[in-house]
Amino acid sequence: MVNPQQTPPTDAPARLSQDGAGMNWYALYTCPRHEKCVAQQIEQRSISCFLPLYRSVRRWKDRRKELDLALFPGYVFVRLALQDRFRILQLPSAVRLVSFNGQPAVLPEAEIEGLRQRLSRGGCVEPHPYLRVGRRVRVCGGPMQGLEGIMVRRKDRCRVVFSLDLIMRSVAVEVDESDVEPVAESKPRN
Repeated sequence: MVNPQQTPPTDAPARLSQDGAGMNWYALYTCPRHEKCVAQQIEQRSISCFLPLYRSVRRWKDRRKELDLALFPGYVFVRLALQDRFRILQLPSAVRLVSFNGQPAVLPEAEIEGLRQRLSRGGCVEPHPYLRVGRRVRVCGGPMQGLEGIMVRRKDRCRVVFSLDLIMRSVAVEVDESDVEPVAESKPRN
């Protein structure tokens, strides 16, 4: 006999995607190079997820190929109520939610939504080694307008590095130097 408290009702996936109460973004750690597969399985369960991708050209001896790779290797972002986390943790290749002191860490919704919007506008985005210190700037024009990060110069190009501190990952966005303004850093009060 099936216990009705253990089995979710058949309309649970629809309720999850429509009801925003108690829904937060979490970073799901996956097996290496399984991000797309995990994201597809999560979407099949009608749970909101976000897998940022970037285009990369790979060269072999006999050919070149454009690939869509995970911008944050090993991570898929999921939006769900914490009590529903076991629905995704049961998936093959889903390892765990990023946690601190045994509690899954909530990602700021503004950070995820901002990243989604900026990636949908296009631009040259690629992974970058994690940065926390440097000259903080804000992009004041172009498709990445409003993005705040650390400015890095590489050859003749200007890049803004945006970091997700929770998972200690960064991405670099190429911008025109005229579209960048310094951000006044607030000094800690004593």
